[in-house]
Amino acid sequence: MIITAMSNWKPAPGLLLEWHPTPEALAAAGSAPVHPAPPSFLQEDHLRAVAAAAARGDDHHAYTGVATEIDGVLDRDALSRALSEYVLRHELLRCWFDVEDGAVTRHLGSSDVASFAPSEAGTFETDAEFQTYVRARFGCEATPFEWPGFVVGAVERAGSFTLYYAADHAFTDGGSQALVISELADLYALEIGESVPAPAEAGSHLDYAVDERARAAHYGPTSPEILAWKEIFAKNAGKMPRFPLDLGLADGERGPVRIVERYLLDADATAALDRACKSAGARISSGVFAAVAITDYELAGVRDYFGITVLSTRHLGDYGQSQGWFVNFAPVAFPVGDASTFADVAVRAHDAFEKSKQVAAAPVHAVLGALASDGTLGSELAVSPNMLSYIDFRWFPGVGRSADARAEHFTGEGTTANASMWINRDADHFYLCAQVPDNPVAAASVERYHAHLQTVFDNIAREGDYTITVPEGVAAVAGH
Repeated sequence: MIITAMSNWKPAPGLLLEWHPTPEALAAAGSAPVHPAPPSFLQEDHLRAVAAAAARGDDHHAYTGVATEIDGVLDRDALSRALSEYVLRHELLRCWFDVEDGAVTRHLGSSDVASFAPSEAGTFETDAEFQTYVRARFGCEATPFEWPGFVVGAVERAGSFTLYYAADHAFTDGGSQALVISELADLYALEIGESVPAPAEAGSHLDYAVDERARAAHYGPTSPEILAWKEIFAKNAGKMPRFPLDLGLADGERGPVRIVERYLLDADATAALDRACKSAGARISSGVFAAVAITDYELAGVRDYFGITVLSTRHLGDYGQSQGWFVNFAPVAFPVGDASTFADVAVRAHDAFEKSKQVAAAPVHAVLGALASDGTLGSELAVSPNMLSYIDFRWFPGVGRSADARAEHFTGEGTTANASMWINRDADHFYLCAQVPDNPVAAASVERYHAHLQTVFDNIAREGDYTITVPEGVAAVAGH
């Protein structure tokens, strides 16, 4: 699987098929009662934001999707059965939500909603026609306020087909998207009589949301995790992390998203990078933060790195193969300006990243609530931070099977004030994707930044280390 821009998804032409609930399933959904399980904290924020965007009349882009290619003639009935089984396995996918005066209410459909049938939606000849079609479908159907909040379809051809799935972000995260396409493909393969492993049991995101509220109640203003956040923000003037170079936006302004991608290293060079990190007493995950911190320092004079990262929370229960939003956010902060080599920074990044995992025990909303009440953040609560994520896709359950190897993962493209990066590794690639503002200033800054970061990675992979320098004319300053 590779994360890429949606515009790079270019299946061969064929017959467009859509899977929708049967009339009986829609009737069952219409009579579904309110369910007492709360949304998770991230769901709640997301749902309020989506509701506000809908009230403004904004187009819906808060979805994420994945697609793959499958060989063989498509058995439509088998895929219908596979989809039903998939929905029965994941309780969250039988849910939808209401938002009224900021209050979020969950509905949960019974097992009777898990009944689907295909319909034909015409053909296409060009990539542009296909992109127009799927973007319109995702924007209208992959929404959280009516059931289903996900979209399934196929492009049928002689001897093969494209299978795709998209869902509103309330029902999924990056890990879920990496799981879903292999699971659907495996369930389909079982339906047509192929010998593949049956998917493992998966815990419910509803249970996770209930547990998250209980866990959050254990953290208060004097909890070590919240004090760690407070200390980091105090050292950074109470500001959320920003991209260190000019993105061509006024303070508080957001711009339409453009997806930027960069191939960083091949498999051999990535293995060499891994060895260099271990030699420095770090892992490649923390080595990524070290390389980014060095780039911030060399290009913008940022002496003390401060970032926000995404960490999986699937380990908190039986959620290894569950569908839902299983993440938390945590700060990563360490000094750079007095270091001379990557090895010096890598061990600091390792210690900081390990600390961030400990800090992430506190749900971020418990943290933000505490930091808001004592004035640590103030208006920064409304600011989206510049994010850095690292995912190693080699450890996902579907790795090694065709559906995963041929999969493409993409997101909707709304607006941003940052240039957040997702740096990923698989068996063949070490690469990054970034969501950046679509303007010439941002394009030039991000290209300069990514090229420098690639040089840092390349030097570490080739030489086993990297000597840090401050380019002429760049004044070293503390913080951001």
